[in-house]
Amino acid sequence: MTADITYLASDDLKGRASFSPEIEVAASYISQRFADIGLKTFNGLATYKQTFTINSIFPSDFSVNLNGKNITKKNIAIASTMKSLAWTDTQAIKVHLIGKNDDFRDVLRKVNNQGGQNLMLVDPKHQDIFGKYQQFLNQGLTKLSLGKNKTDHQGAIVLVLTNETSIKKVNINVVTSVNTKTLSNVVAVLPGTNKADEIVMFSAHYDHLGTSPDGKEIYNGADDDASGTTAIINLAEYFAKQGNNARTLMFAAFTAEEIGGYGSRYLSQQLNADDVVAMINIEMIGKPSKFGEGTVWMTGMERSSLGKMLNKSLEPYEKKIYKDPYPEQGLFYRSDNATLARLGVPAHSFSSTQLDKDQHYHQPTDDLKSLNLPSMYSVIELLSLASKDLVNGKITPTRVDVSKVDGHGKIY
Repeated sequence: MTADITYLASDDLKGRASFSPEIEVAASYISQRFADIGLKTFNGLATYKQTFTINSIFPSDFSVNLNGKNITKKNIAIASTMKSLAWTDTQAIKVHLIGKNDDFRDVLRKVNNQGGQNLMLVDPKHQDIFGKYQQFLNQGLTKLSLGKNKTDHQGAIVLVLTNETSIKKVNINVVTSVNTKTLSNVVAVLPGTNKADEIVMFSAHYDHLGTSPDGKEIYNGADDDASGTTAIINLAEYFAKQGNNARTLMFAAFTAEEIGGYGSRYLSQQLNADDVVAMINIEMIGKPSKFGEGTVWMTGMERSSLGKMLNKSLEPYEKKIYKDPYPEQGLFYRSDNATLARLGVPAHSFSSTQLDKDQHYHQPTDDLKSLNLPSMYSVIELLSLASKDLVNGKITPTRVDVSKVDGHGKIY
């Protein structure tokens, strides 16, 4: 365990940013560990690396004229997956108002979930939050490239900070540029015996934030999420040595969690979610939780019976998995488990981080010396004990009710 996390969180890997040369080095390390353990590749692939492409879409040129008045670019924010927009007829678009008393995030979320072509008139009272979204959207959108599905969910949102509340004339033109890049998950399989068609997935993301713009500071991501990646490697080694797993075990090191969860989204489309009995997604276990050293909690415990069943398996050891102590943080949706949960899989994240107190989260100080390795080891051991009956096919958790899980936005 110590060797794995020491390497993955080392300065040599420069924070494992998506698209960087160093993340490919990390992927090769994880692949070699899987090979040494003797795991199979996924779906007959030649390697453990599951490579796919994504599109980064940026508004390269745009102009907005409302009721005959040109709008300055500082009052415009654009989210578009389309090559170009040319709106001259209000009948062809949906116009929405975000009034001074409206919840900006809520209105925008609903429009994003609906998709289509949308003009949003934002009251100047929301200038501060508008500016934050503008900064976010100016970085461009990222979309999976999936052949026949690459045009799915095409749509656009043009946000305008304005006092206008009624639009009679519109002239909006947007041109986007598209850059295509590749990313790789690292996925390995330990075939099951008498229940080989049923999958238990252990996952973590191996990407992080890279370096500061000047390259002087490294965001090592020791806890986030070299700790989780280390856990799945060592759980793979443990279960392979046991050699008695009834169900097939999948070990997935996801890429691009930090930029939108594209690794887990891609993998979810390469398998039948109905075959996945459970997903144990391990996210930040490098430091003790509020419940003490070696303890762990899980997100969304109320959404399936997985937590209850795992705790039943832990009773002989007088241990337990705790309920998420930070429900206000919305953590169920903030890691790779959410993608599979949206497909009905009992998919949950398991963590020990104290997010309300952690001074190292997404900081250069998230390095090896900030961790408590004995506590981390105990968490991995606990997860191996908790999942024993799941791995051996003795328990089957209830599915997640997809009608109660928020979907992905259709535009961004």
